[in-house]
This record gives sequence, C-alpha cells and structure tokens, in this order.
Amino acid sequence: MGSIDSRSGLLAAVIAALLGLTACGGADGTKPKASSVIRVSAGVDDCGHGWTTAKGGRQTFELHNTTVAGEEVHLENAATGVIYLDVESLGAAARQSATVILGNGTYRFVCLPADGEPALGPKVTITGTEAVAGASRGLKPVTRNDLLPALKSYQAWVQGRLPVLQAQVKTLQSDVAAGDLGRARSEWLTAHRTYETLGAAYGAFGDLDTAINGLPAPGASAAQDRHLEGFHRIEALLYDGAPASDIAPHATKLVSAVSNLRAAFVHGRVDPVDIGLRAHEILENALQFELTGRTDAGSHSALATVDANLTGTREALAPLRPILTSRYPDLAATERAIDASQRLVRTYRHPDGTWTPLGSLTRSQRADINAHVDATLELLAPVAAICDPRRTA
Repeated sequence: MGSIDSRSGLLAAVIAALLGLTACGGADGTKPKASSVIRVSAGVDDCGHGWTTAKGGRQTFELHNTTVAGEEVHLENAATGVIYLDVESLGAAARQSATVILGNGTYRFVCLPADGEPALGPKVTITGTEAVAGASRGLKPVTRNDLLPALKSYQAWVQGRLPVLQAQVKTLQSDVAAGDLGRARSEWLTAHRTYETLGAAYGAFGDLDTAINGLPAPGASAAQDRHLEGFHRIEALLYDGAPASDIAPHATKLVSAVSNLRAAFVHGRVDPVDIGLRAHEILENALQFELTGRTDAGSHSALATVDANLTGTREALAPLRPILTSRYPDLAATERAIDASQRLVRTYRHPDGTWTPLGSLTRSQRADINAHVDATLELLAPVAAICDPRRTA
C-alpha cells in the first residue's frame, strides 16, 4: 500500500482537512466495504480508468499508479479546475485509498508525472442530486503564477524596510563608538525588532541572515561562541557589561552585513512558496524559541521579538489576501487572532519602550500568551497548504 507523501506532514494533513477527505477509510474513519471501493488506474496511459459512472454522495477510490515512476493525482471538477482529492507522490505501483463526498458536477482524474505532461482521465458526471450532506469542499489550486503579484508586493515591502534597518544599525554603531551603551541598548532593540519583522524573506537572505541574526552553536552561549556575529553577539556584550571597545568591531560587522544585504536583495528573490509557508513558521519559531527564552542573550526582550514576529506574520499574509479570500473561510478569523495575540503581547510593553522579561511573568500570564500564539498558529496552518503551488492540467 502506498502513502500520501506531501511537502510536509503538516501540509498533507491540512489539505485533507480542507478538502474534507479521509485517506484509507470512510468519512467517519471506518473502513469501506470492498464492494464499495472504486478501483482507479492512475497511469499516464490509463489515468482515471475504472471510474465510469457515479451517484452523488460518498465515493471511495483505490488509486493504483500503473507507471514506473512517482506521480501526483488529482480529482478535479472538469469545468472549474477545483480539486476534491490531492494525492502527492504516489509511488510506482503503489496503491492509495481515499474517500470524498461529491455533489452534482462533472469530474475527472488528472495524473501528473514528475517529468511529463498531465494525463486527463475520462469525465464522469453526477446529476439529479440535491444538496449532499457533508460534501467535500473543493480547493482551487494555486499556481506559481498566481503567487507572483503577492511575491512582488512582499519583496517591495522588504526592500522598503532594509534602508530603515541600515539606518538603525548605523545609529547603534555610532552609539557604541561614542561609548553611550545605554542608548546603544535601546537602538539595538529597535534594529533587532525591525529585522525580526522580515521573517518571510530570510530564505532569500542566505548566509547574510546568519551574519546578521545567527544563533550560537549548540552547547555554547552567545557570549561564548567566538564565531558568532550579528545581533545576538552584540546583545550578549551589551548586557554583560563589556566595554564599548569590545563591542565596536561587532557593530561594524553588523553594519557591513546589513549594507551587503540591502545591495544583494535588489537582485535576490523570495521563493513564492516561502511567503505562505513562512507566515506560519515565523510564529512557530516564536513559540519554540522566543517564548521559551532559548534565544535570549541578556536583553530579556523576547516579548518585543514576538511582537515583531506578529507584525512580520501580518505583512507576509497581507499580499496573499486576494488568493485566500475565496479559498480560506477562516481568513478573517486568522487576521483577528493575529491582532488579538499582538494586543496581548503589547500589554507587557512599558511606556519607556522596555518590555517585561519572560521570567517576570506569572505562570498564568505565560500560558495565556502561549495559548494565543498557538491558536493563531492553528489558523495559519491552512495558509501554507493553500498557497503551496500545484501543477494543473
């Protein structure tokens, strides 16, 4: 028996939920009777063979890849292209069962070999069916071309923020050079928060991301890792009482790295896949690293970073809105959850611009923040799945 091998286990599970399908069973989790299973070939030359007629309601298919290579298989509405079943990486000779509930419409299987043109199965029409209870929700596939406007919009936003970041790290460098470490701490936080809003673009930054915001090697602290540069190295020195003369070389390197990033990003490109994926991963990392204190090198500014991450999530989500509006019914709830999480986090910002350290929060307060961020993450998970580009017929 083959298996659905998606771009990640999370995306596969989310897509199954969005489409309302159940793999290897009925909608209630029970195993369908053998007599009710429709065996469908899913090869290049026999795509969709075996399914000839259907009545509205539950359909359980056993897909059999009859080719010698892996492929992706869709069940789509032949008129609209809306997908009702999405089986990714069905291996050679593999079989995979899945159940969908279909109403009126004309459907067909589409078999997409990795290195070949899509093969279209015969059309099967369902008519005479009134509203079907529990009908599977279709999903209009997103292509890379669909993502290009969002990509251009997001890249333009990042390009607009890099000069701001560059000016901020230069101010930090000047404060350190002048020996004003109190002001330098404030400017460090300002610049670091700006960088933490750019999370959906980190993949396009390459090695410069490590130079700017890298973390210490496993088992070492930011103060101990002699090879560490960037914000966290400076953070460790600023908050550990190091003299300005020790901090200055690292501030200079940070300015250089940010300047190089600004110049390089003009020719760089964010992967279209990253925008939707990182909209989720930004907060996932915040929950895993910031809200556990693992990245703290002495500033105790985790909540400030989480606030910046929430802004970064919102900015990554914004250009995807035209795509998501017709595809994700919980989009508005997702946006409200981001806003609610940020309002909660900002209650711990003080009038002087400092933030309550994690260690000063009560257990209940930390649990409340974690719960808000976790709930937001659950709502963001479908964004990555929906915006994961798919091949179409």
